Amino acid sequence: MKDQNEFLEWLEKILNQSLFTLGDSKLTVGLVLTLAVSFTLLFIVSEWIRKFLVNRILHKKQVEIGTRESIGTIVKYVLILAGIFSILQTSGIDLSAFGVLAGAIGVGIGFGLQNITNNFISGLIILFEQPIKVGDRIEVGDVDGDVIRISARSTTILTNDNISIIVPNSKFIDSEVINWSHSERRIRFNFPVGVAYKENPDKIRRILLEVANANPGILKNAPSDVLFDSYGENSLNFILRVWSSVYVDKPRVLKSQLYYEIFRRFAEEKVEIPFPQRDLHLKSGFEKLEK
Repeated sequence: MKDQNEFLEWLEKILNQSLFTLGDSKLTVGLVLTLAVSFTLLFIVSEWIRKFLVNRILHKKQVEIGTRESIGTIVKYVLILAGIFSILQTSGIDLSAFGVLAGAIGVGIGFGLQNITNNFISGLIILFEQPIKVGDRIEVGDVDGDVIRISARSTTILTNDNISIIVPNSKFIDSEVINWSHSERRIRFNFPVGVAYKENPDKIRRILLEVANANPGILKNAPSDVLFDSYGENSLNFILRVWSSVYVDKPRVLKSQLYYEIFRRFAEEKVEIPFPQRDLHLKSGFEKLEK
């Protein structure tokens, strides 16, 4: 019993050991441990609430996945911010002392944290304005893929090759972004097709429409059409225009399917595919060679 009391006295002495002073508050070992545990629980609980809100409550309301993720992330940030101030106040820490710390952080931002601050503010703008959302198909710079996560500093994009690319949030505010599914996942694709000059345009139009209508990935309630685009140098140029909601994230696959079938049908119908032609006119210099 005596050893136990001695241990408790020793432990109490260690926990009450002062580390440093912050304003009018003394930070002890016990207070630091309490803050560490409290902040850890705060982040765990806020993340659990975010997932519960996104996957349970908003999911039942049939809210789009991108909007659900944005709302959940905003709620998480609010809970963390409110929780930090609440924990500090209930721990008896003098918050006025953080004015000096805030000034020091401001100097740090001025010297080396501009990009981090810029990306954080850009992340908040993205979450509120929603120019992009989780699940959108986008192109930014040389990167194209599906948005799978939007965090405070960066956005994660998954390409068709299953490669995750981390893009700073500021790039979506400062650069031009192509959002293929901003309003809806229905896109019209334009595929150029060229044939020889001797071919009948009506026949080509019929073949192209038959190929398009036979493809299961092309929408039937949004009719395909064919434009006679131009008289090229070596070919008659057409554009096959089709609508699809299946191939938004893989347009090259649809293009390949259509071109394979178009090539096969052209061979069946004996449609000539053009190739570059040059006519050479030789006018002088050969008379001397003949002599």
